Amino acid sequence: MDLEFINRQLDFNYAFAEELVTDVPEHLMTCCPATGLENHPAFTLGHLAVATAMTVHDLGGEGTIPELWNQLFMRKGPGDPTLPDSDAARYPTKSELLRELHRQHEQLKALLLQRDFSSLSGVVEWRLSKYLPSDLDCTIFMCVAHESMHLGQLSAWRRGMELPSALGRM
Repeated sequence: MDLEFINRQLDFNYAFAEELVTDVPEHLMTCCPATGLENHPAFTLGHLAVATAMTVHDLGGEGTIPELWNQLFMRKGPGDPTLPDSDAARYPTKSELLRELHRQHEQLKALLLQRDFSSLSGVVEWRLSKYLPSDLDCTIFMCVAHESMHLGQLSAWRRGMELPSALGRM
């Protein structure tokens, strides 16, 4: 069995990400409507691009990302006290963020087409090893669960901004 099912999920996630921000003007891309909704669209899209580049690297690809993106978008996970900056001048434009996320997704999809389940059977040591001990577990988590969690945050951000459902338009 191949990993094409992950590629379909990545395609959906990208289409959903694009729909989530299609009607968001540039000046709102770093807006925080309420406490708990600090992961604004600019941060979320950049964070997903950086996380995808990390997954590409972990699977043996280049995993290159534009200069300074790691510093701006990388987080250590739950408990990291760093919050996204609301200064729009620090962030790439919406089109640059979407273009980079798409580029990273395409690199990852190409790598996954070269793999099968058995090639991802290695054990991974990380803080979630208890739940996700193998390369396959981590790959599925990063491509499906991690992206879905952040796209869900972006959906909540839209509600906080009183914007209509993006999924309903798809």
